[in-house]
Amino acid sequence: MIIEDLTVRFGAFTAVDRVTLEIPPGRIVGLVGESGSGKSSLARAVSGLVPYTGRIDGAHNVQMVFQDPYASLDPRMTVGDSVAEGVRGRRDRAGRRAEVDRLLGLVSLPADLAGRYPRELSGGQRQRVAVARALGAAPDLLVADEITSALDVSVQGAVLNLVRSLRDELGLSMLFISHNLAVVRYVSDVVAVMHQGRVVEAGPTGQVVGEPAHDYTRALLEAVPRLTGGLRE
Repeated sequence: MIIEDLTVRFGAFTAVDRVTLEIPPGRIVGLVGESGSGKSSLARAVSGLVPYTGRIDGAHNVQMVFQDPYASLDPRMTVGDSVAEGVRGRRDRAGRRAEVDRLLGLVSLPADLAGRYPRELSGGQRQRVAVARALGAAPDLLVADEITSALDVSVQGAVLNLVRSLRDELGLSMLFISHNLAVVRYVSDVVAVMHQGRVVEAGPTGQVVGEPAHDYTRALLEAVPRLTGGLRE
């Protein structure tokens, strides 16, 4: 997927300013920056949720997973109905049920969770359901916007491992957005650093983290006491 000269404006305010970025097939691009840097506006533009100028090529089907899994799931719908809602293509009832079971399995959830409601699940389980629903649409690109920031630290690692396994098993392309450079480093093949609406540095994860070229990237690194923390290769 190619993002070229993408700009997002809200009135007189420019949230994203002429961003160019490539998301290679089957790779995770981590977009990192502080609050207000334009990350979420870029995510919403790529997902078709806000108007933009510029060019986006190579991904006709983009699905987005949001920060708060409870807010993104209809509390009146069972897990199975929520996941089935996103299933691509026409299927009979048995076919849809089988596909829901398959999707829940992809995100390491048991099939019997399909009859439960979001309020009956943990935060980590709800986020996995949100991922399963997005996968049901067979996206060319999955946009994950701060999907671990609302979770307890104890379950963040499991969700991040899930993200990596989906890349490896499905060849899934992903734009992974976070303010946490340690998290981005753990899951991403490529890191792009966003500051004041612009991408100020981008490259392979080891290069950007090991030899940062921009002062803002160095400041982000210095703000993380232990970059890997509890997330180890």
